[in-house]
Amino acid sequence: MSLEQDNKQRAEAFFAALSAGDIETMLGMYAPDATCWTSGRTLISGTLDLVQIAAGARAIFDAFPKGIRFTINAMTAEGERVAVEAESHGDHVSGRHYHNIYHFLLEFRDGRLLRLKEYMDTELVTDILCGGQRPPT
Repeated sequence: MSLEQDNKQRAEAFFAALSAGDIETMLGMYAPDATCWTSGRTLISGTLDLVQIAAGARAIFDAFPKGIRFTINAMTAEGERVAVEAESHGDHVSGRHYHNIYHFLLEFRDGRLLRLKEYMDTELVTDILCGGQRPPT
């Protein structure tokens, strides 16, 4: 199997663990020096280290007690990088249904997730996940 096929399988396994609420498996896929960057200017935007990624992952399941499911619609891989087009569905604690559309860029090193970049509808994030709150200007 090629490096690209291996990394696509790793990306699929990552989103499967996330959708299953299997935080420990998902966190175990990260390299110790991993970072996660989220686009925009929302309360959840910016770059997180592994400790912050773990806290954020747990917060996701507090916000979605019945879980949030990710569906991969397309993937493209080149070397250690995998681009993923995906969408999510979940019922937020506010009672509102959350459906977002994403582009993720996953970069692997030695079979571990080194960098994750997340692009999505940031207005929807602010509206539902952040209850309309924005970071101070």
